[in-house]
Amino acid sequence: MSTFVGVQERGTIALPARIRQAYHLNQPGAQVEVIEEADRIVLIPKLPVNAAQAWFWTDGWQAGERRAAEEAAAGLGQTYDSAEAFLNGLDNLDGVGG
Repeated sequence: MSTFVGVQERGTIALPARIRQAYHLNQPGAQVEVIEEADRIVLIPKLPVNAAQAWFWTDGWQAGERRAAEEAAAGLGQTYDSAEAFLNGLDNLDGVGG
């Protein structure tokens, strides 16, 4: 879908509300990355990361997320139907439990 917007005197453009909402650009701190190509300009929405969740986006944590996804895809690990079953599983590990 194509949408035309006007460019104001100082280079400002206003994105239509439906586009801002669709890409969550109406959130405080949202930004748009501007990429210059040979024959066009590409705008990529960039959302802010909540400071309380910034740890999740660190390189180390993301590497762990990728490793966990690979292990899950390979069928490794154990799943539990409840928190109680999980805790019982911990109690049954060697060297763990009372």
